[in-house]
Amino acid sequence: MTSNLTKLFGRNLEQLSAELEAYATETALWTLMGDIKNSPGTLTLHIVGSLNHFIGATLSHSDYVRDRDAEFSRQDVPREELLEMVEDTRLMLERVLPDLDKNTLEGLYPQEVLGYPMTTQYFLIHLFGHLSYHLGQINYHRRLMAV
Repeated sequence: MTSNLTKLFGRNLEQLSAELEAYATETALWTLMGDIKNSPGTLTLHIVGSLNHFIGATLSHSDYVRDRDAEFSRQDVPREELLEMVEDTRLMLERVLPDLDKNTLEGLYPQEVLGYPMTTQYFLIHLFGHLSYHLGQINYHRRLMAV
């Protein structure tokens, strides 16, 4: 299970990096369009913050401290810095996920994030879906910008 999750998270984070690099300008990473409320830069900060908090800090007791408000308020973070954050997150997942044993995966996740108890395995799958959802939003935004 953990090797599959490691590969899937890694694949999507590599795709996130490719999406960020595909934008013609850094300004486009922070551009809002129509009813789109979160820019790709904001979504990237949110993805990185979420994974580092819920997996890095909560499951491996890293020193990461999440500032969720800043994920949605920071602007104009340079593309290179966003790419470094994504890569650091990918490397963290490569370290943490393989070390999760069966008891941890089948045990309750330490927080009731979604308002109900769930296993760690369930929540990891949820986090992968969360990443995939926002990656799709970024891809869609990038293609709209190219029109």
